[in-house]
Amino acid sequence: MSLRDSIQDDLNEAMKARDQVRVSTLRLIQAAIKDRDISARSEDRCEGCADQEIMALLQKLVKQREESAETYEKAGRLDLAERERAEAEIVREYLPRPMADREIADAAREVVDELDASGLKDMGKCMGALKERYAGRMDFSKAGQEVKTLLQGQT
Repeated sequence: MSLRDSIQDDLNEAMKARDQVRVSTLRLIQAAIKDRDISARSEDRCEGCADQEIMALLQKLVKQREESAETYEKAGRLDLAERERAEAEIVREYLPRPMADREIADAAREVVDELDASGLKDMGKCMGALKERYAGRMDFSKAGQEVKTLLQGQT
């Protein structure tokens, strides 16, 4: 079952269960996917966006929810912060298990060795390979730090 189908099925179940937070969050996800599909069609990709793009989109939605929750918390709106965190948890259900720091370090080392990267000039190439292989699972800010450390050690 594709990610889209899973989201649609869960939306139908949430509507039957009258779970308003889940319904609104899943509709938000579907709207974001539809928007990305429209962008893909304008780039002559008639099939719409792939599952990897959807996972990247879901990661972005989680990050937005977490940032909003922090903002609401600082403003003293704990009720809204709680709702944002609940939405983030619903979105996380569709993402694969995130990689641990050790796994990120190993993957970064593997890519640097595989691409025979020899300095910071190869950072973009390494990050591109990591994003292609581990979209939706890897924290790319941590991966970037790891790749940078590895490449600086080689110069």
